[in-house]
Amino acid sequence: MSSLVQSVDWLAIAPPTITAVVGLVVLVADLFVSETRKPLLGWLSVAGLAAATLMLLPLLDADRSTFCLVGDEGVCSYTADRFTLVIQFLVLGGALLAALLSVTALKDDSKRLPEGEYWFLFLSSAAGAALLPASRDLATLVVALEVASLPAFALVGLRHGDRKSSEAALKFFLSSVTATAVSLLGISFVYAATGTLHLTLVAERVQNVDGQLHTLTQTGVVLTLVGFAFKTAAVPFHFWVPDTYVGAPLPIAAYLSVIGKAVGFSGLILVTVVALPSYAHVWGPALAVLAALTMTVGNVGALAQQATRAYSAVRLLAWSSVGQAGYLLVPIAAAAYSGDAEKSIGSTVAYALMYGAVNLGAFAVAALVGRAHRLNRVADYRGLYAASPLSALLLGFFLLCLAGLPPGIIGLFAKVTVFSAAVDAGLGWLAVVMAVNVVIALVYYLRWTALLFRAPEGEPVKHRLPAPLTAALALTGVLGIALSGAPQLVLRFTGTGLF
Repeated sequence: MSSLVQSVDWLAIAPPTITAVVGLVVLVADLFVSETRKPLLGWLSVAGLAAATLMLLPLLDADRSTFCLVGDEGVCSYTADRFTLVIQFLVLGGALLAALLSVTALKDDSKRLPEGEYWFLFLSSAAGAALLPASRDLATLVVALEVASLPAFALVGLRHGDRKSSEAALKFFLSSVTATAVSLLGISFVYAATGTLHLTLVAERVQNVDGQLHTLTQTGVVLTLVGFAFKTAAVPFHFWVPDTYVGAPLPIAAYLSVIGKAVGFSGLILVTVVALPSYAHVWGPALAVLAALTMTVGNVGALAQQATRAYSAVRLLAWSSVGQAGYLLVPIAAAAYSGDAEKSIGSTVAYALMYGAVNLGAFAVAALVGRAHRLNRVADYRGLYAASPLSALLLGFFLLCLAGLPPGIIGLFAKVTVFSAAVDAGLGWLAVVMAVNVVIALVYYLRWTALLFRAPEGEPVKHRLPAPLTAALALTGVLGIALSGAPQLVLRFTGTGLF
């Protein structure tokens, strides 16, 4: 008789485990640390995220799995393959940069943001986000999704006495809970039809479902897709994004724009490409239409932002992130039509890495300007070059990367990769829609970039760069410039290993 006792591969699960353990340490330490020493909790959190990120290095040599079925070691709940490691690098590296932004934000707003609770919630969410790409059964996937999402609601509304923050948290909460309920209903239908939660077994059994359960299975597939569309902020499930980003502390808006998307898209990839490849005729066209709608609505929304409106800089970045979500959906839709689904998924992962680095860099400059201009309008960036040349040059570079223009070669490279994925899959109409949207996006990105170098109105406001903000800007700038110099490294790094 085989033993039911499992050995746990602690090295495989080290990245999310370290993040969660440091979160618990911070929560307990908060009870004993005096108010004057609370900033130490932030630096402990930064160190924990750095350690979790470094623990990805020993995992590069081979795929590792744990929590496997007894008697069938090929069916596991946790797998650390290349896809997992790349997404975990994006999540933990992005969380580390957002944590550096948070250190300064908490110092500036210490009276309204409780540090202990903030860091515990932040690390808990990052731990869930790091667990999700390794999940290989639907139960673990949903648990990881909720561990990543639930603390994020609290982080958005954590600022005391801020009505805007509370309203943003409520919108985020209601939309996300609805998404979770729809996803769970869809997953329960898939489970009822197949009798398993493991993704590889679902992929095998869903092809041989009894005819009486065919409609139930199709409904489950559609409902699961709708739930993940909420998580990825795909249109028409994007309505919570602008108000949530404006109401949240700026580092949390940056965190949601990158890590939140990484969570949604990695979950979507696992459900569609790994668990339901035989239903590509259902999710392929649906995702293609969602991609077209999302990029169009996002870019038109960003284009409509008025430079003098309060918080217009953050709103523009929020609408821009919706548009970028549309681009990220394109290769996933292409995987339904392509003979090489892994190459298509690699395009999404490569684009996500580029987007994560430069978008966090743009938010870092927004955090810097927001210290002097609380309303953080696009108009407040006029003449930034006169006040802070390095910050203006970096923001200009990040915006050009997002637009896909030189010298932001990595942005151009990522867009060409996504565009070619659509063309190779025979989705010519989607490639045309993407090309039109890239032109629309050029208008607002270049408009903002040009504003940085115009003569300032009145005396330029000097922006003092605290050390954590300097570190975040330096890391994102170096990463963006290095990848623009050698963009081929991204595709070489993003071989997914899912198949």
